[in-house]
Amino acid sequence: MAIKDGEPIIHRLEKQAEPENFGLINRLLSERLPERNLLDMLADTEHWLNWTRRLGPLSGFEARIDSPCERYVTNTFCYGCYLGPSQTARAMKDIDRRHVAYINQYHVTEQNLLDVNLELINAYNRFRLPKLWGSGKSASADGTKWDVYEQNLLSEYHIRYGGWGGIGYYHVSDTYIALFSSFIACGVWEAVHILDGLLENRSEIRPDTLHADTQGQSESVFGLAYLLAIQLMPRIRNWKDLTLYLPHKAFAVEHIGELFSDTIDWQLIETHLPDMLRVALSISQGKIRSSTILRRLDTYGRKKNKVYLAFRELGRVVRTVFLLNFVSDPELRRTITAATNTSEAWNAFIQWVAFGGDGIIRENSRDEQRKIIRYNHLVANLLVFHNAVSMTRALQELIDEGHPVTEEIIARLAPYRTDHINRFGSYELKFDQVPEPIAEDLQL
Repeated sequence: MAIKDGEPIIHRLEKQAEPENFGLINRLLSERLPERNLLDMLADTEHWLNWTRRLGPLSGFEARIDSPCERYVTNTFCYGCYLGPSQTARAMKDIDRRHVAYINQYHVTEQNLLDVNLELINAYNRFRLPKLWGSGKSASADGTKWDVYEQNLLSEYHIRYGGWGGIGYYHVSDTYIALFSSFIACGVWEAVHILDGLLENRSEIRPDTLHADTQGQSESVFGLAYLLAIQLMPRIRNWKDLTLYLPHKAFAVEHIGELFSDTIDWQLIETHLPDMLRVALSISQGKIRSSTILRRLDTYGRKKNKVYLAFRELGRVVRTVFLLNFVSDPELRRTITAATNTSEAWNAFIQWVAFGGDGIIRENSRDEQRKIIRYNHLVANLLVFHNAVSMTRALQELIDEGHPVTEEIIARLAPYRTDHINRFGSYELKFDQVPEPIAEDLQL
């Protein structure tokens, strides 16, 4: 989804009526937000949080470079916005492209970026404003395609999106902050990775309900999520084509019996429940990733592995119950749609942040590609944090002045606002600099 400059990224249910005075407060809020340069906003967050202290030489010793904080902020801006060292050096004075590349190679790791994000999320969670947007108990997962160069061994063609690239997969809290990001191959079913974000999340925001789209669900994932105490509530396209299961053949259902076309094999679940519990315990203790076990079971055990079949059978039970609730409860459908719209808004926001490279990851190393995704995730979260700070200050001013700001109005707002952010810096027009005369002739 393309975003125009000056357009706030706010996605809510269209059919839900706006609170009274929402338009007025939203307009006044936009006028009160100070216009800032994107790089200056990152510098502000460094002054507030001192997040660059998490970065440093791979050796573990103290950094021996001049102005390390400024260098780290510049480096994060460079890679998080997809500018690259060369373009960053052209846009900023006294910056050498080799110095920027050196910081990325020898001072920043994926784990560093994860640690910075963790501290940032916890700081964001202390604000009152995000708690008016969501409880923090639910999150949504969705992927967006990033282009990579076709001529490398790691590039794959994505049939659904079209083009060569990979999928940036993000878990976004209902408070609008992104908790986890990963970079997966185009050919991978996204449901395989959907549980990793919650299980590897170490922040103070601890969701137990997970929303997704059709790509974020399958029968085996429903079964594993149930044993991990995660409530999976996806938005499923063409759900009417899915199979609903009865407990047994003699189970009588009035009026909607035609929806059910098969029964559950409870004996299979009972027989392999100890094995399934051992798998779930290993995942919850961090011994193995959920994506690893799902990928192995799905690849090698569709017909032979009894544990996979048991997970699938348990998932059929859970998904049937979920689909029945989904069909009968309009409020549940609205909740799921709102959650998945938040992920769509986040995907648009991070692509807006990555303005420097036309959405193309120019690295050919898979490690560096994952690192770029983490950079972009961090910069977007820093801007969300900065917007939360500015919005809190502006809303408080409006309240003190007597404007009708209510919790219902604030709940309709979102921190994915871009109308006050200057992405491209400031350019000074100098007419006193006279260019050299033009030369029309060419001497060969």
